[in-house]
Amino acid sequence: MGQTIEKPRVQGPGSGLGGEWRVIVKNDDHNTFDHVAMTLARYIPGITVPIGYEYADRIHNSGQAIVWSGQREVAELYWEQLQGAGLTMAPLEQG
Repeated sequence: MGQTIEKPRVQGPGSGLGGEWRVIVKNDDHNTFDHVAMTLARYIPGITVPIGYEYADRIHNSGQAIVWSGQREVAELYWEQLQGAGLTMAPLEQG
């Protein structure tokens, strides 16, 4: 019968794939409200175009907005899709 050997932790808690990762869209001078709203609705589950306009307004007035948070791999996917569609993205944040 084999013995289970536990490897020592190399990084602190919360440094892996788990935890909450934030996808943040930043304000810029080249994306329209329409583009931001429709892009968010296209790629982020649960965001409709009307909700996308609310986010676009928040991004415009606050300079940025968290549009999704959750597991790192999913956050990376949404981040890449939004950036690929031309939105200005902040680096992923863990929080």
